[in-house]
Amino acid sequence: MILGFDFGMKYIGIATGNLVTKTATALTSIRATDGIPNWQEIADLIAHWQPSALVIGIPLNMDGSEQLLTKCAQKFANRMRQKFKLPIHLVDERLSTWEAKNQLLSRATKLREKDLLAINARAAAIIVEQWLLQQ
Repeated sequence: MILGFDFGMKYIGIATGNLVTKTATALTSIRATDGIPNWQEIADLIAHWQPSALVIGIPLNMDGSEQLLTKCAQKFANRMRQKFKLPIHLVDERLSTWEAKNQLLSRATKLREKDLLAINARAAAIIVEQWLLQQ
């Protein structure tokens, strides 16, 4: 079992990943303030799911170059490594949020507020799926 994270400055999406079936499931989104989450919420999720590793999406520009959010996500990944002492795998997350929105829109004519919160969790699942495909 792994946990995946779609880092954002306001919300961090979280998903689970199964190494045997190579599937991912959107779990939840937690609030962040300027990219800083409630670390206890993450600690509780890690204690509950007991992942063997963490997968964290790294946002890049379409040309592959870094942006300000790239540095923030890398800082988040470093803090996760320090706090939880688990292996960290970084994944290029380009277009994961766009794909998550499209998946949700395919099921509804318009997105409601609760759907907007689900986008981050679905994006985390897409990030986990990308990593699982490489394993």
